[in-house]
Amino acid sequence: MTNDNMPSYTLTFDDAVQIWLRHWNGEFQNRIAASFDVNPARVNEVLKERKHIGSREVALKKRAA
Repeated sequence: MTNDNMPSYTLTFDDAVQIWLRHWNGEFQNRIAASFDVNPARVNEVLKERKHIGSREVALKKRAA
């Protein structure tokens, strides 16, 4: 049983890098969000670069490696 009064997970910068990589691999935002137990809007904030600025560039470097 889950406790709905508990706050959901807070995405970290490293999570944001993984979100970019998974997004580029064609994964849907809602599936990425479910795996982190966050609202899909939190994933969208990363992909719109409103949160964790710079994570896209780090993900690009990881992707190229």
